[in-house]
Amino acid sequence: MKFKSRDRSSHPPYILPPYKSSLTRGPKTEPIIVPQSLTELTGPAYDESIVGELDHDLTRNGQTNGEPIGERLIITGRILDENGDAAANTLVEIWQANAAGRYVHTNDQHDAPLDPNFLGAGRALTDDEGWYKFTTIRPGAYPWGNHYNAWRPTHIHFSLLGPNIMTRLITQMYFEGDPLIPFDPIFAGSPAGAKDRLVAKFSLELTEPGFALAYRFDIVLRGPEATPFEA
Repeated sequence: MKFKSRDRSSHPPYILPPYKSSLTRGPKTEPIIVPQSLTELTGPAYDESIVGELDHDLTRNGQTNGEPIGERLIITGRILDENGDAAANTLVEIWQANAAGRYVHTNDQHDAPLDPNFLGAGRALTDDEGWYKFTTIRPGAYPWGNHYNAWRPTHIHFSLLGPNIMTRLITQMYFEGDPLIPFDPIFAGSPAGAKDRLVAKFSLELTEPGFALAYRFDIVLRGPEATPFEA
């Protein structure tokens, strides 16, 4: 199967001046289009052996002596290809800040507490209908120094390979109703018609009674309806 060129109108520009670090990190020349050979059109392929029993549950995969602090959430949705078909056996990886807005990373020096029971990362494999599911904690907002009084909205990072390297996607999921979203230059950098694709919607139907609220976040890997690529 040959893929059409990636629809750049669905994605933010490589360099976005309001997002200051993109000025030094973004490529200054046009990307080189790699021919679609067997290497690009096949693999990597995954099965259940790639994920551990607790990899999808961020409330348990980092426990040392108790439950992590914060509001428990279910994040779920479907992964679709450019034709709207389910992307089965797709590896979905996520990472996020804890409830206080701090990542488990040495570069994060935000003076918020680390949670010894929260690793902040997980992975899951989609089923035959493209569904994935994570149990996690609602991440906190945090200051990030991009401009005066800059705070990142509540968000979760997603990384997907899809069926092969042509469907590689890195993006961020935001929560509907977050008052910080309109002030975030990373979110604002996505095209106007594509911004809603980055916002997860609350779902009472998928909420588990007495356990956790649920948010649905569907991802389209390529094409004009693609979820914006947010590196």
